Amino acid sequence: MGRQRMAEAGKAPKIVGTVAELRSAVADYRRAGETLGFVPTMGALHEGHIALVKQAQTLADRVVVSIFVNPTQFAPNEDFSRYPRTFDADVDKLAQAGCDLVYAPGREDMYPAGFSTGISIAGPAQGLESDFRPHFFSGVAIVVAKLLLQTAADVAVFGEKDYQQLRVVTQMARDLDLPVRIVPGPTVRESDGLALSSRNRYLTPEERTVAPVIHRALTTAAIAIKAGAVPDAAAAEAEATIARAGLKVDYVAARNAETLAPLASPDEPVRLLAAAWLGTTRLIDNIGV
Repeated sequence: MGRQRMAEAGKAPKIVGTVAELRSAVADYRRAGETLGFVPTMGALHEGHIALVKQAQTLADRVVVSIFVNPTQFAPNEDFSRYPRTFDADVDKLAQAGCDLVYAPGREDMYPAGFSTGISIAGPAQGLESDFRPHFFSGVAIVVAKLLLQTAADVAVFGEKDYQQLRVVTQMARDLDLPVRIVPGPTVRESDGLALSSRNRYLTPEERTVAPVIHRALTTAAIAIKAGAVPDAAAAEAEATIARAGLKVDYVAARNAETLAPLASPDEPVRLLAAAWLGTTRLIDNIGV
C-alpha cells in the first residue's frame, strides 16, 4: 500500500513525548482510516535512517519515528553518556523527509519507577553480538516491544545494517503475535562501502580511510563462497584481512541467513556478519551471499 496522502516535505512533524499523546495522535489517524508505519531510532539521524522513513512512506499512509536512546541496551562500560544526541537536527531531517509524527519519550516514560519486566530472547539472539554484549538483546527486545505496542503500527521498518537485531525483532514479533509486519530496509553505504552509522562520527579522519576494509573483506568472502569456497573458511580469511588492517575483531562469521545458527548444510542461505573495533569505535556490518 502506498501513502494515500503524503506529508508536506519541509513541514515540521508533530512531536509528542508521552504514550497518551502518542495514542491520541494515532487515534486521529485511525479515525481517518489511515494506516501507520513506524521507524524506531536512537536519534543522530543520517541518510540510512531517512531511507527507512521513505520506505515506510511507501507502505503506510502515516509514518511515526521514535527518538529514544535506550539505556537498557548499553552496558556500564559502553557509550550511553556520549552517544550523540542531535534532536533539533534530527527533527529538521525528518521534516524534509515528510515524517508525520516524532515520538520522543523520556527515560521515565519508557521505564517508570518500579519497572520490572523483561523479555527473554533465544534463537537468533544467541551468539555473535550476545557473545560480546550479553545484555544487548534483552534491552532491545523490551524497548522495541514497548514501542510497537505504544504506536500500534501496522508496519515497522528495521535496517539490515543491524542484521542480527532485525532477525531478533522479527522472531519476537512472530512469537508474541504482535500485530505488526516487520520489514527489512537495505543498508545505506558511503561511496567507498562503509555502512552509514551514527557512530561513524567517532572515527578520526585516518580511521575513516581504514573503516571500509570490513565491507571489502566481506564482499571478497561472499564472492569466494559463490565460487564454491567453504563459508567458514571464507569468513576466516575475511577476519584475517580485517585484523591485518589494524582492527580488533570481535567476530566474522558465516551464518544461516534466517536463523543465524551455524551453517549445517551447503544448501542454506548464507549471511556474513562482522564486528570489529577501530580505535575506540565499534563497527558492525553484514552482507548476504
